[in-house]
Amino acid sequence: MALAAPESAGAVPASPASPASPAQQRGGWDLKDSGTDARFRGLAAVSRKTAWAAGTKGTVLRTSDGGGSWRNVSPPGAGQLEFRDIEAFDGRRAVVLAIGEGEASRVLRTSDGGATWTESFRNTEPKAFYDCMTFFDRRHGLAMSDPVDGKFRILSTADGGRSWKVLPDKGMPAAQEGEAGFAASGQCLVSSGPRDVWLATGGAARARVLHSADRGRTWRATDARIPAGDPARGVFGLAFRDRTHGIAVGGDYRADQPSPKAAATTGDGGRTWTTAKQPPPAYRSGVAWLPGSRRGALAVGPTGTDVTADGGRTWRTVDAGSYDTVDCTRDRACWAAGEKGRIARWERD
Repeated sequence: MALAAPESAGAVPASPASPASPAQQRGGWDLKDSGTDARFRGLAAVSRKTAWAAGTKGTVLRTSDGGGSWRNVSPPGAGQLEFRDIEAFDGRRAVVLAIGEGEASRVLRTSDGGATWTESFRNTEPKAFYDCMTFFDRRHGLAMSDPVDGKFRILSTADGGRSWKVLPDKGMPAAQEGEAGFAASGQCLVSSGPRDVWLATGGAARARVLHSADRGRTWRATDARIPAGDPARGVFGLAFRDRTHGIAVGGDYRADQPSPKAAATTGDGGRTWTTAKQPPPAYRSGVAWLPGSRRGALAVGPTGTDVTADGGRTWRTVDAGSYDTVDCTRDRACWAAGEKGRIARWERD
């Protein structure tokens, strides 16, 4: 079973936009009215105008006017599904992942803005529990499951999510006892470029990041330098701005437990990781590089948002609002989403 944080973990009251300003992008979160109380852990930011969010109760929303209005495009009959990841190619084409044991793990796809959906994968392996997915381009993508028979399971598509197949596990390292992924932000599996992909883990003696340079065929595991040793601890989110520079965030999702080393960085594609000199003060589940910046990034969690201006070595809190995931776009927009229908876009001063 995936190590997904409970829906009530770390909840805090809503907070207005930040009074502080991150480097190169001064401003704060502008909370949008989503019209729902669903918790959104899946987020796909397409542009400053267009974004998708996916969450509890089978909810999928889409905006095409910068969050001024949201269209409920939830798949019919999906009310019992828990959507934890969504990947969108534009305002019409998106792929959404539902998590859970056995057949609860599913992938659905739309090519008409959510007017209709097609189920393209339903898990039939009782031991599998899918957590996250990522796409290299509009055709090639992967989804990951918690270990099955001692190894993480990787699902692959070469046609934009229309069909999927399980990859051979010969090149996958053995999982540690209790090791799994966190279906907390859609960022436990991320990619950069045409072939590189990274998988984040927790729950075992050591938190690890696994890297593949061949679209999931073979993997190499490295300790992530973020505390683990408990089912609630590990790496929850990853972000890579290219195939070498990455940030990992996580900690302990329990609100009453400290997370003293909640972030780490790599400059060699994940071969080695260095704990942040000044990490975020608490558990963080999502992270994204600021568009147009080589050193700026945002990290979010149930107790706030932090910013770094030095590539993840030091962080400072700029907002106290609750968010689970964050995503930024090429046209220099950042979006965040979380509990109680919270969706926001970063607005410049």
